[in-house]
Amino acid sequence: METTPITGLDELDKHLDDLIQDTSLTLNPKLFDDIELQLTESNILPLIPRFLPRLTTILKQYTEDPTAIVDLTIKLLRPVPFEDVFSLAQSEELITALESPAPAANLLGIAILRKAAAAPRHISFLCTHPDLVAAFIRCWLVSPQVEVGHRGSRVLGDLLDIDSAQPPPPPPTRPVDPTTVLSIRREPGHGALWDLLFRNRPMYTLLLDLISGHHPDMLANPPQVSLAQHRLLRLLPRLASIDFPTVSRSDFLPPAPAYPVNGHANGGPEGQGEAVENGQTPPPLRAPQPGEGLLQYAALRLVSRGDFLMHMVLVDFFVTLVALMRVTAPSDLKLATLRAVVGEAVAEDEDLRKALLDLPDRTAEEEAEDLRRWVGEVMPGEEVRVVVR
Repeated sequence: METTPITGLDELDKHLDDLIQDTSLTLNPKLFDDIELQLTESNILPLIPRFLPRLTTILKQYTEDPTAIVDLTIKLLRPVPFEDVFSLAQSEELITALESPAPAANLLGIAILRKAAAAPRHISFLCTHPDLVAAFIRCWLVSPQVEVGHRGSRVLGDLLDIDSAQPPPPPPTRPVDPTTVLSIRREPGHGALWDLLFRNRPMYTLLLDLISGHHPDMLANPPQVSLAQHRLLRLLPRLASIDFPTVSRSDFLPPAPAYPVNGHANGGPEGQGEAVENGQTPPPLRAPQPGEGLLQYAALRLVSRGDFLMHMVLVDFFVTLVALMRVTAPSDLKLATLRAVVGEAVAEDEDLRKALLDLPDRTAEEEAEDLRRWVGEVMPGEEVRVVVR
């Protein structure tokens, strides 16, 4: 089948050669954009060996905004398998991209790591480079750019889904919204990334230090701590649906968080009394408890309810968690843990209690009754709102 010729290829050839010779030359972003817009599945493969090596060479030495170069590189990399990408960009180069102050470079690194989700063996190989995984976790939580955080959350969730050694959930028995599908894996994975993130002390400590405000990248940046906590809370319900035991139990005791409130550190848990919401002092949170996992830490020990915006994030987290756990496999551990976590959380949080009890009234009619029964199981003794339609 004939394809429509791509205009501008010779001009791009010359422009890339000139940039390799002198990276101080002014980039022509329109030329890159014009080529990218013409790329399709049918014409992209012959261009990969022609342009990709030179693009990666330029990225290693280019010091200005690399967005145009990165966008074209990501497009060319789309059909390239993960193992082949590693022959073009080594672990150290990917770390450099993830640690770059340029969001476009961060997104390139994240896009390359997403390719490992093609198969569990790729993720196992990725885990042989723990420094690269650590750079990814830092990039995900430290970057102030919304798109970097969003892409990082999606990619980390996909990698952990494909890597999970748990069997995938059975297919739904009725049509569902594709955005609510619990799992993208079709077979159990190897569990290598779960072990690295949750059972390797240095890696788990890195994660805890970043979200609690103890990491050097976070010490002078309380607003970023809140942003990192938000990203974790958005991802955690998905992780709980994949492997609840791993996210709810841990042998590593987390640190006491710095509790940034409204973008300002308040001096730690002892400063809780300084945070005021609606004219009232929020109750102090208990210190992290031995044996509790990331789920309990994030839900109960991490976020000050004196920060109005983070309290809204926390309420949304609980609503998502409880609703999602209804459609996962039944488990005594799951129900007991949810009862304990939700019970402690709502004890002095009337807004959260109301949001959970009203859940059945805010869901699809065919799901409302099942959800009402489930909320009643999670919150025994509470009067769950009866939906009248």
